Amino acid sequence: MSKIHVSYNQIHTMVKETVDSMHLNEDFQPDIMVAIGGGGFIPARILRTFLKKKNNKNISIQAIGLSLYEDLEIWKAAHKDDEPTSMEPEVIKTQWLNFDSSETSLIGRNILIVDEVDDTRRTLAYAVRELTKDLEIESEKLRAQGKEVPETKIGVFVLHNKLKEKREQLPDEIMNGRYFACKQMPDQWLVYPWDALDIEDHTEKSRDNTY
Repeated sequence: MSKIHVSYNQIHTMVKETVDSMHLNEDFQPDIMVAIGGGGFIPARILRTFLKKKNNKNISIQAIGLSLYEDLEIWKAAHKDDEPTSMEPEVIKTQWLNFDSSETSLIGRNILIVDEVDDTRRTLAYAVRELTKDLEIESEKLRAQGKEVPETKIGVFVLHNKLKEKREQLPDEIMNGRYFACKQMPDQWLVYPWDALDIEDHTEKSRDNTY
């Protein structure tokens, strides 16, 4: 599989262009981001530069940790001689939002989940599913107190969406207007600048992008 090197400058530009072309500030209007580590951290910070402030404050970035790819490589090595029906490892939480000790409620917010790439979609689907469960628990607490529960919206933002068969799907309400991908591309190997050992060499290779 051929490698595509993506530079910081290219990412910065494509994020800005996507915010403008997909009208994030006008339509979805996110007021909090949930970045999936470690690939979603830097894109989320760049994205915040182009999102309109709320009440003269920068959009908050919360962090979650999910593990799949590292464990998947270990699993493949350990099960290389197994039958094709062997179960693959599940996505697991390594860091999550703590509603009990946080003064920041996500209820009634426009939440934008940010990651670097939508590959098999397993990680993104898991993040949406688990966040939705937490929001429902919080909503039930408010209802039990006789309080009105405002609408909460979840969206997804990725730098790249690989045009391939996905292992899982996202809810229709996300795919129909709340899914933002800077680039649609074939199933190729992406090399991001935060993985580079030699950033000058990486940047030079990124000039050959043809996707």
